[in-house]
Amino acid sequence: MSGHSKWATTKHKKAVIDAKRGKLFAKLIKNVEVAARLGGGDPGGNPTLYDAIQKAKKSSVPNDNIDRAVKRGSGAEGGGADYETLYYEAYGPAGIAMLIECLTDNRNRSASEVRVAVTRNGGTMADVGSTARMFQRKGVVVVAKEQDGRTLTEDDLLEATLEAGPEEVSDLGEVFEVITDPADLVAVRTSVQEAGLDYESAEVSFVPDFTQQVDAEVAEKVERIVDALEDSDDVQDVYTNVDVPEEALAAL
Repeated sequence: MSGHSKWATTKHKKAVIDAKRGKLFAKLIKNVEVAARLGGGDPGGNPTLYDAIQKAKKSSVPNDNIDRAVKRGSGAEGGGADYETLYYEAYGPAGIAMLIECLTDNRNRSASEVRVAVTRNGGTMADVGSTARMFQRKGVVVVAKEQDGRTLTEDDLLEATLEAGPEEVSDLGEVFEVITDPADLVAVRTSVQEAGLDYESAEVSFVPDFTQQVDAEVAEKVERIVDALEDSDDVQDVYTNVDVPEEALAAL
């Protein structure tokens, strides 16, 4: 999981650059709208919406945009699209497993864009179940180490979240990643807040059962496929089981 986490941390830093292009904003707004449609427009009674809103705010999405997305999703304002979640599976170079999550109002467009992004960049599409079986759905809470002038330790975070039942806490360098059962995500996130700690994100994600270590050359090819996929407005996230060593990450 550590290799996956390092890769995820690198992707997180790149997301800041993506936000400047507006790509990330659009995807975060779509998450907010869908969360409001599924569970109602009150963040207090809809934890999924609460976390979607917090993630959007932490990525500097304007409050007006977030408010309008909540209203569209909850039906208080017209113009909302009928989105559905779709998953596509693929293999990258060296047999790296890829699980691609889409949120779309046009499944034909999504299928076409995903296929083109994968095959034109050296990957191959996979049959249903081929790579999905290599991932487990987990709650993931990311907490910054630097908290109001003090440096958080792994023991501090474990103590704060212990009663909420975290499965694993990983040190990713600048942040900690807390892995939990999806049903315990809200409890873990709440325990972090009640301890007076800030968190960067809290969401249900897919975590690989095992990782595959690659060199810098393969890592670059995987990154090329991921970048091409994330250029699609329909693609919300791309999960892989790639393990990139520190020296290979530095080369990237």
